Order: sequence, then C-alpha cells, then structure tokens
Amino acid sequence: MVDIVDSLENKISKLLRKLELLQQSRKNLEGEVAALKEARDTAREAADKWEEKYNSLKMANSMLGSETNKSEAKLKINALIRELDQCIVQLAE
Repeated sequence: MVDIVDSLENKISKLLRKLELLQQSRKNLEGEVAALKEARDTAREAADKWEEKYNSLKMANSMLGSETNKSEAKLKINALIRELDQCIVQLAE
C-alpha cells in the first residue's frame, strides 16, 4: 500500500513539474508572438512608407517623362483638382 502511495506521489510530482515547464514554455511563446507582431507592424509601416515614396517618385517621373506619362500626370492632377473642388463645395454648404 505504501508503494502505491509513493508511486502516486512520484507521478503527481512529475506531472506538476511538467505543468510548470509547459506554463513557462507558454509564457516564452506568448513573448515571441508579441515580438513578432510588433516586428510585423513595423515592417508594414515601413512598406507603407516605401510605397508612398514609390508613388511620389512615379508621379515625379511621369511629369518628367514621355508624352504618355505627361498626359497621365495631367489626368491625375485634374482628378486631384476635381476632388479639391468637391471638398470646397462641401465646406461651403
């Protein structure tokens, strides 16, 4: 009978130790997940900034480029002017 109790105590002790290790592992993984999310957000922000710079460069190049690019730039400028006009009308109302 004593052997059975000792065996159960030993098994419970091992299970408790495994539980502690799993909890510590979970905490470490949660920390890694948080760090990866932060890195992902930072990378997204950088990508957005580069995309904005790319679009600005593309617009500048289109203004300096061929007739096709110039007409594309004029269309974009006209669209922007129309948007501004709409905003002014809405503000005036």
